[in-house]
Amino acid sequence: MEELVFCYPLEKMNFSDPRGQIKDYAVTGDEKKTLRELAEQKADIAALPVQKEKIKMWKKLNSLERTRPLVWINEIPWHEMDFEDELKLTTGSPFAQFLETRLRRSIYQWKHMRADMIVEPTMPCYFKISDSGFGISEDVEIATTDEDSDIYSRKFIRQISDYEDIEKIKMPEVVFDEKATEIKYQSMVDIFDGILDVEKGGMPGFWFAPWDELVRWWGVQDSMIDLMDRPELVHRVLERLTGAYLIGLDQYEKANLLSLNNCNYRIGSGGPGYTDELPVKDFDPDNIRTADLWGCSTAQIFSCVSPQMHYEFALQYEIRWMERFGLNYYGCCEPLDRKIDVLGKIPNLRKISMSPWVDLDRASEKMAGDYVISWKPKPGIFVGGSWDPEAVRTDLSQSLKKLRNNVVEIIMKDVSSVEYKPQHLWEWSQIAVEEAEKAV
Repeated sequence: MEELVFCYPLEKMNFSDPRGQIKDYAVTGDEKKTLRELAEQKADIAALPVQKEKIKMWKKLNSLERTRPLVWINEIPWHEMDFEDELKLTTGSPFAQFLETRLRRSIYQWKHMRADMIVEPTMPCYFKISDSGFGISEDVEIATTDEDSDIYSRKFIRQISDYEDIEKIKMPEVVFDEKATEIKYQSMVDIFDGILDVEKGGMPGFWFAPWDELVRWWGVQDSMIDLMDRPELVHRVLERLTGAYLIGLDQYEKANLLSLNNCNYRIGSGGPGYTDELPVKDFDPDNIRTADLWGCSTAQIFSCVSPQMHYEFALQYEIRWMERFGLNYYGCCEPLDRKIDVLGKIPNLRKISMSPWVDLDRASEKMAGDYVISWKPKPGIFVGGSWDPEAVRTDLSQSLKKLRNNVVEIIMKDVSSVEYKPQHLWEWSQIAVEEAEKAV
């Protein structure tokens, strides 16, 4: 199963069509020819022996076995990455362009910045699933600096102000469109017949990030003030929203709309989820459960909240979600090096995000091989005219020395811009792998 780069809240997940706009899954003869040519390139890459070697390495890492640090790149500013028209689309229909985009990006990344990525001879065909959501949509004022980028600043307009607003949070309804899924699947099978295996499956994973939702409805400053001034209101809202998330999850599980994610699928804000520890021993392929999957959660807005308050207003609710899963990943951009002890309350916790703002010495000492350190170097090195390959190499070398007693993945993410100089990200990829190999 190919990795996906979309990390949306529960109600926005639709991996078959991230924008929810594709209605017609037919392609023209010329489009099919283009897609098959690209698929053949991907299949050739997937057939290389190194793919199986890298899968073994990721399995070792995810099982806490010592291996060299593995390097993975995600959240790429693709609008800045085109080089000699390698990413230029030549198909016209929305579905063909969706497939062409996936293929071209996979081939491009392998060619220029593969690091420890894996390419498999497959194309995922995810169930077409609609989710009614929680009844509230963000109301924002937007400021952009690059019209071609999907990354922009937002000012959130408050929609939760008092107890009566709790009722605005609705219970989601999940609906599986079996007919549309089958039409899409048969179209993909026809397109890629004899080249790539089309894998039809349900939802392979979820982010549980209730605070990512709440700050959009509540406002960042207002929600943080209410932690102190109106804690009971905050708890009431969290109870309502957590219950809504769990009701949605129950629907996915009971309707058999889940898919395994112990494969080439991104787990949390880290790397791919290859492991032999999932699914669990009594696995039934005709009835996939959350216990067979990786789970993940985060409370990014709690960067400066104490460990005690983090547990009270986030973690105790997140545990209700994560206890359902076989293995868990925690964290994203928030610094967590001072919260390792409280995170130990999470059942089946395997990987913890260490963002660019942590003290790596503290993280190394506190984690001591008990969890995978999912380390995120600073993406700001690519902007402001500050690109310095030797400084990058020095930082990676020194940081990895601090982490030498741990199991580590190096995740370059949140790359909002490379200032239209994709070669810098290519170069970072090469340097990172070289330094990781030295760190063995």
